[in-house]
Amino acid sequence: MIHHENNLGVGGAVLTGYRAALKHGIDIIVKVDGDGQMDPALIPRFILPIFHKDADYTKGNRFFNLEKIHTMPKSRLVGNAILSLMSKLSTGYWNLFDPTNGFTAIHRDVAQSLPFDKISRRFFFETDMLFRLNTMRAVVVDVSMDAQYAEEVSNLKISSIFGEFLLKHMRNFSKRIFYNYYLRDMSLASIELPLGLCFFLFGSFFGLYHWILSAHQGVQSSSGTVMLSALPIIIGVQFILAFLNYDINTVPVTPISKFKIANTTKAFTD
Repeated sequence: MIHHENNLGVGGAVLTGYRAALKHGIDIIVKVDGDGQMDPALIPRFILPIFHKDADYTKGNRFFNLEKIHTMPKSRLVGNAILSLMSKLSTGYWNLFDPTNGFTAIHRDVAQSLPFDKISRRFFFETDMLFRLNTMRAVVVDVSMDAQYAEEVSNLKISSIFGEFLLKHMRNFSKRIFYNYYLRDMSLASIELPLGLCFFLFGSFFGLYHWILSAHQGVQSSSGTVMLSALPIIIGVQFILAFLNYDINTVPVTPISKFKIANTTKAFTD
């Protein structure tokens, strides 16, 4: 049993557990919250994909079973949907849902490579963890689970954390784009995103300016002015869609722990 003298938040508690597990040589580290919503009997589901080298990190997803979703409070249902969309953009894991789910498992090789000092300590911990895993190109897999709800009241209030989460998602999205498309690699998508934003913003501001000017003067804008606004918007949207299509198709699919294990084995056999 590990005790903290001060409350370090959920992230601080988990990272302390990670350090202790790594110190004791644990190969796969599992995290289960103590709120009674997670069934420990499901732990093998989370371990097997990592054990078989199909994933580096697994997390729960309460949205697989459509027959059980109705048990989730409506506020959580809506909040999770919103947070999941923002998480897809900021983390790059378009294949995942339910980002705040705390039922997780991680391979030791991946855990010991995490920048512990940079990971968010409080409610944003699970989402920030996904962002950090994406920068490592780790494979993350959703595992089906059913949450068990009683009369407990969640400390996570969407209204109170929405602004904070939005800013942190924007920060992580900007970092991810810079890391993946300009620092470590350059591709056609590196050009599509800035071009798309420039075309879209130019068309939008140009159209808005002339719409206000036309309304103020009482004179209808010419067809040329309308097209000069509409065409850049259309082109911009197409560029942005092309970028998103590329981004969605670059979700990590090869576990990095597989190579670390293979390299370690080779070093001992050479």
